[in-house]
Amino acid sequence: MAVTTFSKILIANRGEIACRVMRSAKRLGIETMAVYSEADAGALHVREADEAVLIGPAAAADSYLKIEAILDAVRRSGAEAVHPGYGFLSENAIFAKALEDAGVVFIGPPAAAIAAMGDKIEAKKIAESAGVTVIPGHAEAVADAKQALAAAAALGYPVMIKAAAGGGGKGMRLARSKTELQESVQSTINEATASFADGRVFVEKFIEEPRHIEIQVLADGHGNVIHLGERECSIQRRHQKVIEETPSPLLDEATRAAMAAQAVALTKAVGYRSAGTVEFIADQEKNFFFWK
Repeated sequence: MAVTTFSKILIANRGEIACRVMRSAKRLGIETMAVYSEADAGALHVREADEAVLIGPAAAADSYLKIEAILDAVRRSGAEAVHPGYGFLSENAIFAKALEDAGVVFIGPPAAAIAAMGDKIEAKKIAESAGVTVIPGHAEAVADAKQALAAAAALGYPVMIKAAAGGGGKGMRLARSKTELQESVQSTINEATASFADGRVFVEKFIEEPRHIEIQVLADGHGNVIHLGERECSIQRRHQKVIEETPSPLLDEATRAAMAAQAVALTKAVGYRSAGTVEFIADQEKNFFFWK
């Protein structure tokens, strides 16, 4: 099996993650190119890189999040690949596609996989087709309260109304009655539009007393996928995890194996590459569902 190697990579990030990538690259004999904003001219990741290039002002929107500035740095550096680190452009399908079009390797998932998994409605459809258990819900976006009420009537209360795009706990509302749902639909659409420039929302069944469990996966460019076990992230604040625990105290070996198998199946179905996480919700009876 052929192994892809690079002589130089650009790290499209800053701080601790950029330094970690650089140190690993150097151990492999790979040159590193840093990018930096005006505020980070003296930062550690700049000093540790073999080369560094200024990409803009202090604001991240004008530097680390500015795709054209990063692409220009790639062209100037002659880097063969880009490592995005985490955050910033690491899950940006437009950025990944632009690199692919330029003949530069994105050290991360393919653009198509990022786009598919970034859309909760599309991700649920892919998961279901791959034999992964999904939370019962309406398969398409709802345009208004009338459509949301019809979907909830078929599912039974309580339900969640969720934004199709984005994450971070934004664009999510729990409704335990028709009244609550009617009050929540437009506010969820408004929040999704403001936060993600995408006002699509959908309705799914709410799992009572949920446990949030993630399976870590690793996928290479040759179709090989493995999992590295689970992390339970049930202790949260505003839908953001506070503590991760492994192994999960909820799972027995049979449930753990079934959940991991579904995580691997979904990773293969979406054509994922790199390290990633497949998230599940489990109820107190250990029934689990893909969570997006």
